[in-house]
Amino acid sequence: MTTADRTPPLRDPSFRRSAALLRAFLHEQEDPEHCYTLLARDAADQVQRHVPLKGRVVVDVGGGPGYFAREFRRRGAETYLFEPDSHELTLHGRKAPEGAVVADGYLLPLAEGAADVCFSSNVLEHVADPQTFLSEMVRVTRPGGLIYVSFTNWFSPWGGHEWAPWHYLGADRGRRRYERRTGRTAKHTVGENLFPIHVGTTLRRVRAREDIRVVSARARYWPVLPTLAPRIPVLREVVTWNLLLILRRCP
Repeated sequence: MTTADRTPPLRDPSFRRSAALLRAFLHEQEDPEHCYTLLARDAADQVQRHVPLKGRVVVDVGGGPGYFAREFRRRGAETYLFEPDSHELTLHGRKAPEGAVVADGYLLPLAEGAADVCFSSNVLEHVADPQTFLSEMVRVTRPGGLIYVSFTNWFSPWGGHEWAPWHYLGADRGRRRYERRTGRTAKHTVGENLFPIHVGTTLRRVRAREDIRVVSARARYWPVLPTLAPRIPVLREVVTWNLLLILRRCP
């Protein structure tokens, strides 16, 4: 049992929850098990507010080494993990999750409407065509089913990922500065595996669709008033940090 497993449930939103997630994130490199187990518990709690998980079919798109899939299964969901990069399945020295499938999120090997819940955490900023990716998530979700998608927007303080906040200087300069300071090759390169994505643009595109309804649009980690930040033009691009969309597929 990890320390995250022993942590009492965290009320969302609350300062205690945000502080616990921040502490885990700051120690992600040395203790990824705790960080991602806690994040998976938090995400499953968010999903479970909208749909009971026991006996439901959950599709985890881009779930890497399976922290989220493991948590959904622990709660009784029939969970399937699809990950395009086989190396991600064994990240952090973990064994590849049971039943994981190497598959592209643009073209999932699933029938239309196969899932009760289609889930994707912090993947959208890593795909070149988020619209097509989201459309595929909608396709595999049954009418009335739930879609959970979150992403780190480009102008958030963590938009450049490991080389943030120097991405504010520009992608190339920020990446070079990281490599100069650390002596390590950056994991992320804009245009290859990291793509600038914005809160306002994404919200407009999602709300324009007729096949989904927005249940919630919120700052994923905010301790208070999490739905406020995404409503404020311009400012939302910085302060939202990570946008969480809870969507429901229309009948």
